[in-house]
Amino acid sequence: MHRVRPTLRALRDDLKLPIPSARVPLETISHPLLDKASERFTDPGTAHERIRAIDDVVLFKVKVQRWRGAVWTDDPDAEIRTWLVAAGTREDGSSDDFYAALETSGKTARARYNVEHDQSLTTDTYTAHLLPNHDDHDRYRLEAATRFTLRLNSTICALARGSLHDGHEHASDFPGFRLGVQIRADDGNETYVAIRITGSVPSDLTAMILSRVPGCEADGWFPEYTLPERHLLPAEQAWSNIMDPKAAAELLTDS
Repeated sequence: MHRVRPTLRALRDDLKLPIPSARVPLETISHPLLDKASERFTDPGTAHERIRAIDDVVLFKVKVQRWRGAVWTDDPDAEIRTWLVAAGTREDGSSDDFYAALETSGKTARARYNVEHDQSLTTDTYTAHLLPNHDDHDRYRLEAATRFTLRLNSTICALARGSLHDGHEHASDFPGFRLGVQIRADDGNETYVAIRITGSVPSDLTAMILSRVPGCEADGWFPEYTLPERHLLPAEQAWSNIMDPKAAAELLTDS
């Protein structure tokens, strides 16, 4: 199911929830309002009620129990399509009613903006400061990088473990490249590792991959122009090193 993602400000200040580590995508956080918003905005054909009092951007209402929220939808090609940008609780007949308070704060922000800028806003409200900002997009990219790193770590160990069992190359596909690992032990009890990367990857990604092969010295990698069982293909690079036998044993034990 498509999940609605909260902005960092809404998560921290409105929902009063802690910011988790980058291992946790913000759209996976469970909260009654976030769960309801995700349910409502899964189907693009579902009709939504606009917050009419806000006229500088299009915000939609989401309601569950006493919780009230404002949802903003980004460009369809954006990495994150739907955001919860503000939240609060319902207080009927009170000045603390969420949507009334949102309108009041929008008008106050608009007045402040017009005082601080030469060109005045023609809208009644100003709520652009609630929308996702650089911190929100940086957080999203950090989560993506963390997911990639965790997957890379586990995949390298799995490929190495498989090759330790049969001596053949084991490979896996990543977006934009293919990673292969082959490990062989010679009669002198040295364990040779060959890493094969197929695809156009930046040098820092190559260094990142090599640094995550267990039991290999960081400065022990050397470029190779053939693999143990074949020559390199176009757009391939290969590196070799010696693996610490204790690390190899630990990999097999972990299986």
